[in-house]
Amino acid sequence: MRVSLRKRAPEPDSTGLVGPARVDPRTKALTKRLRPGDVAVIDHLDLDRVSAEALLACAPAAVLNAARSTSGRYPNLGPDILVSGGVPLVDDLGPDVMTVPDGHVLRVVDGCVYDGETLVAEGVTQTPETVATSTEEARAGLSVQLESFAANTMDYLRRERDLLLDGIGVPPISTVIDGRQVLIVVRGYHYKEDLVTLRPYIREYRPVLIGVDGGADAILEAGWKPDLIVGDMDSVSDRALMCGAEVVVHAYRDGRAPGLARVEQLGVAHVVFPATGTSEDVAMLLADDKGAELIVAVGTHATLVEFLDKGRSGMASTFLTRLRIGSKLVDAKGVSRLYRHRISNVQLTLLVLAGLLALGVALASTAAGQTLLALIGARIDDFTSWVSGLFGWLS
Repeated sequence: MRVSLRKRAPEPDSTGLVGPARVDPRTKALTKRLRPGDVAVIDHLDLDRVSAEALLACAPAAVLNAARSTSGRYPNLGPDILVSGGVPLVDDLGPDVMTVPDGHVLRVVDGCVYDGETLVAEGVTQTPETVATSTEEARAGLSVQLESFAANTMDYLRRERDLLLDGIGVPPISTVIDGRQVLIVVRGYHYKEDLVTLRPYIREYRPVLIGVDGGADAILEAGWKPDLIVGDMDSVSDRALMCGAEVVVHAYRDGRAPGLARVEQLGVAHVVFPATGTSEDVAMLLADDKGAELIVAVGTHATLVEFLDKGRSGMASTFLTRLRIGSKLVDAKGVSRLYRHRISNVQLTLLVLAGLLALGVALASTAAGQTLLALIGARIDDFTSWVSGLFGWLS
């Protein structure tokens, strides 16, 4: 039973968890201003892995979800990440919790949320046991999701067959990709760790760096500058957009582009790419169409559960895009496992010279070594005298 906002309730026996509320129905937007000790108030059905990891990184006092963190459609990964990370998760609180004014101090006691002494909403506190049970029950929903996946795939193929088969609709860009390797960065699963392991690869091969929305900021944070920024511009910073990278605004097929006004307001040169599907799919199709030799993906979606986590509407495009680019696509983890740093000729020469110098110092420190060096020096003098004499005779 839910209690409406502002209804008086008995004072709880314990103070519970206390913190200022940070309220936003869009989890991605909320994590940008969430601070340690805040109470995150979200409305996120089937909490996905990326959102949960972003919340966990902010170290909130608790996460209050107006919706059900696991609806039973599929075994989503988010609730387990939060609960295993030690963040209290209260589920299914209903819409009343979203009306709490931002910044109000909330108390959370046994699944009940209090604003002062007023009971705002009641929900279910998740535990490792309840999360495990919900996940197991949700596995039964996979068959329904697979049917939806097949239907969405056919629908997407009908609408985007010209783009998928012939590249029709890909806009011209100035960044040279033909014959080069491309690194596409999405702020997704383990993107920070993958970028660290790929440092030697990036330093040696100098691939074209493409940031998908917030992935552009990830590239900047790692110490590089993106060559291209692709996306609907909902999570990329102004700093990234103004860094000098070429900008490709992802638009809907009907031409609507929610992020276009922001880019124009900043005065950033850009092109528009109307296409169905996700921005990471658009980035891959763009790289492939422009002649990329290899496409390395960081933080993108690869498994069925990850496709489902991204949302059912985006699954078909993600699946078909990977079929389209075929063997060009390599996951970042595969590159880090297969890649072996090659020693350049300059590095090899410096290594040999360092070894010879160390040997000379060692020889010079002993009597026998000094005698040997003196003999070598005498031989060199004899050789130079012979060469000088030879050139003198010829002249």
